[in-house]
Amino acid sequence: MPDGCSQDAWRQVRVPASSANLGPGFDALGLALGIYLECRFRGAERLTIRSSGRDAELISTGEDNLIWQTALKVGCDVGATLQPIELEIANDIPIGKGLGSSAAALTAGVVIAAEMLQLGWSRAKVLDEAARIEGHPDNVAACVLGSIVASALDGEGIARAVRMEIDSHYGVAIVVPDFVLPTVEARRVLPMSYSRVDAVFNVQRSALLIAALTSGTTSAFPEALEDRLHQPYRFALVPGLEEATKLRAPGLLGCALSGAGPSILVFYERSHEDVCELVREVFLRHGHRSEIVWARIEKTGYELT
Repeated sequence: MPDGCSQDAWRQVRVPASSANLGPGFDALGLALGIYLECRFRGAERLTIRSSGRDAELISTGEDNLIWQTALKVGCDVGATLQPIELEIANDIPIGKGLGSSAAALTAGVVIAAEMLQLGWSRAKVLDEAARIEGHPDNVAACVLGSIVASALDGEGIARAVRMEIDSHYGVAIVVPDFVLPTVEARRVLPMSYSRVDAVFNVQRSALLIAALTSGTTSAFPEALEDRLHQPYRFALVPGLEEATKLRAPGLLGCALSGAGPSILVFYERSHEDVCELVREVFLRHGHRSEIVWARIEKTGYELT
């Protein structure tokens, strides 16, 4: 492997946000959203990191920056020395809100390392490396491939993913509340095992959800978004989540916790965007303000220019 790439010209990678699980697809389904982490980078004599945009104060500008640490990990994995970089981060992804901010940073770090080290990696290799570092492929698969993605790790730990298109008359939005839910806390409340009945329940609905989203079969909702593996255990951590998953209204396909939360993903039929206000009202009744983030479905995944 080369020992580094002296690149003085700026390069840029733009990585989309993502929503994982989508109700029943726990740790298996992900959706890329048109909200972005943008990173400009070039080789430098010493590491310099600047951050701007949403939640910029939460982004480290030191050696422990997640993007940089990921890039260093890639270099270590391939046995190469990564030269310092100048890194400018412009972020629009809410941090700690279940929209894949860490997966976007990991993906950016892998892409930056692959570019600086001239590894010539394909998207499949970027995905595999990012999933290996992340520990699961659902968010990073959406970051890399775009659209809606079903993913899994095979018996050798290699990421396998299939990208699909959502029917064009479906829209998505995210309702982001005014509080943070650490992923480690959201994971802690989950059981170590599940009953056969609950496992079958989710397998059926995951299959139904993918079929409905890709074919435009509206009659499959809201049942296609039902879940027994993670959301019920997190109701107590996200005030209003249980109520939101039970919302029914014309044009509303259904709601699901976005990733580990606390944001809520809303599926709706286009021209019925007003149904998203119902989720804001639910949060308000539970004492929390929230905002609706209108995000188109990102079709292509990350872009390197």
